[in-house]
Amino acid sequence: MLKNRKLSGNLKELLNSVEHTIKTKKGTFLFQEGMPATELYIVRSGKIQISKISPDGRELSLRICTVGDIVGELTLFTDEAKYLLNAKVIESGEVSILKKDFLEKQLMENGPVTYEFMKYMSDHFRKTQTKFRDLVLHGKKGALYSTLIRMTNSYGVTLDDGSILIDLSLTNQDLANFCGTSRESVNRMLSDLRKNSIISNQKGKMIIHNINFLRNEINCEGCPIDLCRID
Repeated sequence: MLKNRKLSGNLKELLNSVEHTIKTKKGTFLFQEGMPATELYIVRSGKIQISKISPDGRELSLRICTVGDIVGELTLFTDEAKYLLNAKVIESGEVSILKKDFLEKQLMENGPVTYEFMKYMSDHFRKTQTKFRDLVLHGKKGALYSTLIRMTNSYGVTLDDGSILIDLSLTNQDLANFCGTSRESVNRMLSDLRKNSIISNQKGKMIIHNINFLRNEINCEGCPIDLCRID
């Protein structure tokens, strides 16, 4: 069942009608940049990380796709399309496969479905723009703080004392990839946050004790939570 809160009506019905579903295994790729793009994927369970490899070999993680998300949508309506990004399975699950040609045909013939898809893509692009804004304007520290805030909005669980558990196992390298910086830089910044009791770690997961500190440090503009997410 497609649960994405951004999809509704005819588009959700169309995507839920897909019957071809495959299992995904952690550590494998749905696709990698440069491969011919003939299919889109709908996440039914598990998690898919979308990333880009820079010319110097660094990885920039853009989002984590979960249940109901569409993966590979940037290839629509392009001739001889190739995937622009990498889609790596970081939690085993299942995805449904939707042929690119089929979806393009449906969008060309069905106005309401096209309208809903355009709304979905508009929200997706707005989230991406705000991420790049934070990376460009706030430097390494701002990029990390922004990423942690987005993680709490996507995977946060509020604890009894008001702190927020990020219910997702992340290595320092994972965070560095989302920030577009080195693991060593992230190590130093996280160490400073722990020393000041802003964050702590519990069984491989991070707890944010003072989310307002992170927001104030980057002059948080109070974007809607639907935009300030990592998924």
